[in-house]
Amino acid sequence: MSADGVGQPGAIPKDPFALVRARGYPVLLVVAAVLGVPVSAAAFGYLALVSELQSLTYKDLPTALGFHGTPSWWPVPLLALAGLLVGLTIRYLPGGGGHKPAEGLAATGPTPAIDLPGIALASVASLVLGAVLGPEAPLIALGSGLAVGAVRLVKKDFPPDATAVVGVAGSFAAISALLGSPLLGAFLLMEASGLGGAMLGMVLVPGLVAAGVGSLIFTGLGSWTGLGTYSLGLQQVPHTDRPDIAAFGWAIVVGVAAALVGTGIRRLALFLQARVERRRVVATVLAGTVVGVIALVYAEGTGKEASGVLYSGQSALDPLLEGYAGYSVGTLVVLVVCKALAYSVSLSSFRGGPIFPAMFVGAAGGLALAHLPGLDVTSGFAMGIGAMCVAMLKLPMTSVLLATLLLGAEGLTVMPLVIVAVVVSYVISLRLTPVPADVPADLPADVSGGHP
Repeated sequence: MSADGVGQPGAIPKDPFALVRARGYPVLLVVAAVLGVPVSAAAFGYLALVSELQSLTYKDLPTALGFHGTPSWWPVPLLALAGLLVGLTIRYLPGGGGHKPAEGLAATGPTPAIDLPGIALASVASLVLGAVLGPEAPLIALGSGLAVGAVRLVKKDFPPDATAVVGVAGSFAAISALLGSPLLGAFLLMEASGLGGAMLGMVLVPGLVAAGVGSLIFTGLGSWTGLGTYSLGLQQVPHTDRPDIAAFGWAIVVGVAAALVGTGIRRLALFLQARVERRRVVATVLAGTVVGVIALVYAEGTGKEASGVLYSGQSALDPLLEGYAGYSVGTLVVLVVCKALAYSVSLSSFRGGPIFPAMFVGAAGGLALAHLPGLDVTSGFAMGIGAMCVAMLKLPMTSVLLATLLLGAEGLTVMPLVIVAVVVSYVISLRLTPVPADVPADLPADVSGGHP
């Protein structure tokens, strides 16, 4: 199948709907649907493996060694080991362990099959042993590579433009349930890819098909195994009233604060990344040790679990909101500082995605501000998530949806506040981000696939 302009950023076909009218397009949709099954099953297995190994290394292993509970110092050796494994993987395996999370999410085409083992190993070691990163970026890369590898096994001369579409479909399937909705995953990939105009729907319809199938597979496997779907979600969301003028004032404050904190996190991560790359293995071990020490300081200083600082924060969002009353302002501020520092160091050295830690830092910051007059818990929680996500990801639509869809019915009530906070944070963070000297301002985005 051929489709002029697909996978070529600068190409604008005379008829953008020619791809749909092509005889091979229905076949491509069927291929996307079929590939959605094994790719989403593999993604489910990846998430299940990470979850089980996290519990094994952080809870079961200390108990087996005779400790009563997990010692507060336990993350230090775990993360030093993570640094060793990740450093060796990045240095010696093809692909460098995948994309560098400090540089954000960006589409760079289908992942070469030879890179997949390194991406899987580096990300599993990072996520299992406590690095403050999420699974979304590795899943996007692995889904893309698995889908393209599968079609090339069947047909070695598969057209390049159709291959790019298959790569996108694989990425859609891999994260179809992770963010709570296949549509939210689709928005993330569409906004990160930079696609626009009529070609947006033409190229990404196969991706939506794969995402729908993938979501069904996640649901089915979660029910069959009893493990759940590993989707982002909240059990109970406090009721909130319609926003007033004071709440909109708080939206501006949250947006400004998130832009400053997010810019600081990213700049520190990029600063450290340049130094880690000079001595990859030793520096990554040191970075892991630093993250472990930060978690130790938080646990000893607040009496809370060190795990509050570790990991992506995806599964910790619900307990944080539900147990909000048990956190003083001081504890929340310390949590934000420690999580942000551990997040920044993890971005510089390990492999994973930036979304969930950004959500957690923003949520904790919003809850800290909710102790002040004029801001309720739910609004602060939602605005913090949206504003911090856009400061880190530079994806405003995705950031608004992440913050509001997570809250269910209450999300509609706070959506105007979230939009204001996201816009303020987005504009300020862009102005605070220096333009790379070697990248032309009018350089078109790469729209060829799903490997971030």
